[in-house]
Amino acid sequence: MTVAASFVAVLIGVPTGIIASRRNAFSAFIRPLLDFMQTLPPFVYLVPAIFFLDIGTPAAVFATLVFAIPPAVRLTELGIRQVADELIEAGLAFGATPNQILFKVQLPVAIPTIMAGINQVIMLALSMAVIAGLVGAGGLGSEVNRSLSTLNIGLGFEAGLSVVILAIFLDRLTEGISWRLGRGAKTAQA
Repeated sequence: MTVAASFVAVLIGVPTGIIASRRNAFSAFIRPLLDFMQTLPPFVYLVPAIFFLDIGTPAAVFATLVFAIPPAVRLTELGIRQVADELIEAGLAFGATPNQILFKVQLPVAIPTIMAGINQVIMLALSMAVIAGLVGAGGLGSEVNRSLSTLNIGLGFEAGLSVVILAIFLDRLTEGISWRLGRGAKTAQA
């Protein structure tokens, strides 16, 4: 569930962040929506999700998506907007089209910030795994919830430690990908 929700959140969040970075009106429109998505408690997402999608994995994936998309949008927009004007001007001076500037200048320079957003998406999706266990999504979340309902300290510690190990693994994985992509972008710029 975490991988699927993270993948979909990135597929929605990164392009939305690109659009927001290129259109100020869209950015102004979406910012309050992102604020709403980030400040609303995650349990509140589960109520309409359960109502429309029934108890189980689909409701948990929906709630996870709503919770995890904002960092991808915000950090993608931030990364692209922080690209130095000099780099963009140099691209324009060499006759690059707006799409070429986006794909050959802005995105490669913004990769570390975008990858930080993807990392946050994964961490937020993973944190929702425990909450998703409440609606019958299965996985480690259901083990944590089962340990709470039976007061099984050993099972709770084991399931919680598993979530932490998975989070550390995914963090290091995205960090490594970010480093490789960032190194490739620096080589391409040189």
